[in-house]
Amino acid sequence: MIESAYLSDTRSGYDAIARSYEETFRSELADSPLDRAVLAGFAGLVTDRHPDGRLIEVGSGPGHVTAHLRELGLAIRGIDLSAAMVDLARRAYPDVTFDVGDMGALDASDASLAGLVAWYSIIHVPPAHLPAVFAEFHRVLEDGGHLLVAFQVGDDVLHFDEAFGHRVSLDFHRLRPDAVAVLLDEAGFDVVATLVRAPAPASAATKIPQASLIACKRPAAAG
Repeated sequence: MIESAYLSDTRSGYDAIARSYEETFRSELADSPLDRAVLAGFAGLVTDRHPDGRLIEVGSGPGHVTAHLRELGLAIRGIDLSAAMVDLARRAYPDVTFDVGDMGALDASDASLAGLVAWYSIIHVPPAHLPAVFAEFHRVLEDGGHLLVAFQVGDDVLHFDEAFGHRVSLDFHRLRPDAVAVLLDEAGFDVVATLVRAPAPASAATKIPQASLIACKRPAAAG
């Protein structure tokens, strides 16, 4: 099967910039109390309903979000397209499992996960591919399982041919929370919480609004 170009570009781009990316963003979560609050709320929802459930973070990058959720008591592992990112995560967090993987084709059985996190990782998925990705998230989650997605808000695509001194071809798709909520509903999820943060001009990473959505997989209709 021929791989989609966006997957190849994302993998090679993050392989090239992995170390510089990790050094630049390693303190981002520590510097964002609202992000930590969202993650804590998500962790609480999961543990209340599935206290022993397993989770995956897709697009886990250098691993800091996966490790943070592990510290909150979740049985979570991370996957990322970039082998270089996975190597960094394994070295930084040896007690957490990280593997190379594709969020659109997860190595998980049907209805086997209590939760799934896509923290600023769907931003590299072209909108036309999002329904298939959300369908895959739906497949692996248990009924009542929770999904957390985070992304930049907007309608444009930010493209980089260069990053951290390396040649890349990376697209960052900004999305509208209402449009994402519609796609999640069509995939079989109920959105239970939405947070949209105003731009923070002092932060290079958050000069535009940021959104986080928590959704719950609807039980299959009795038939």
